Amino acid sequence: MNVNFSDRGFWIGTVYCVLAALAWAIIGPVSRVCFAEGMDPASVAFWRMAISGVCFLVHALLRGGMHASRRDFVSMVLFGAVNVSLVILSLQIAIQKSGGAIAIILMFTAPAWVALFSRILFHEAINSSKMTALALAMVGTSLVCLSGGSLGQEVSYVGIGCGLLSGFTYAFQFLFFTWYKDRYSTQALFAFTFIPAALVLSFFTSFGPVSLHAAVALFILSFVSTYVSYFWYGQSLRYLSPVQAAILGNLEPVVSTLLCWWIWNENFSSIGWAGCALVICSVLLLTLKKH
Repeated sequence: MNVNFSDRGFWIGTVYCVLAALAWAIIGPVSRVCFAEGMDPASVAFWRMAISGVCFLVHALLRGGMHASRRDFVSMVLFGAVNVSLVILSLQIAIQKSGGAIAIILMFTAPAWVALFSRILFHEAINSSKMTALALAMVGTSLVCLSGGSLGQEVSYVGIGCGLLSGFTYAFQFLFFTWYKDRYSTQALFAFTFIPAALVLSFFTSFGPVSLHAAVALFILSFVSTYVSYFWYGQSLRYLSPVQAAILGNLEPVVSTLLCWWIWNENFSSIGWAGCALVICSVLLLTLKKH
């Protein structure tokens, strides 16, 4: 991977990518604000998808990019209704039950699942580096789960299970959006999938009044950590290679874990911290070997 540090475009792309990673990193801490204000995971998941979905829809309409074939439209709507809604809901439950730090770490196992799915679905070879990365991911995930979470309370098997589910289901989004990215704009893809996800989540949502703090947190979660963050990430890819962007994206779980520790006093046991390190190392190894 060749990097020209004197290239102005590289630094512009780096700034955009780091901003995107930081915006994603606050999902855990900000979600906990919503829960502290009495909101339930389904409601937080619904508003995150609804607000960001509308933003992507308006963006796509302004750019004239909301045209799709009937087959692709049905595929995207179904994927959003089933997969995207499940990813977002399971992540919010994991954050509430086991803590923002463990939820993001478990969700970050998605690249390891992608490597495994690529072998099964596309017969992509798994070399020694990938095998090492997968082994690190599995051991790290096991240690994180055995740590019991980052809330310092009784182990929530529901929270851990939902964290694992979010990572497993999130992996399918890499494959899905890679399949469609050359045919549809980023904003159109997310509009076609996020709005159906919001509609499904609406059946599980309590539409009661929310406090001012919760409303502000929802806005940050939906607009900054979802809509704007993906825009920043898309801008970064104009200047960086996907590999460079993916490496910088490793900032997300590190920063998120530290923020949850600093703001909400979340903390892992020693085996939990070791597991976090192994998961992040596995993803970094997978990313570096893509080039």
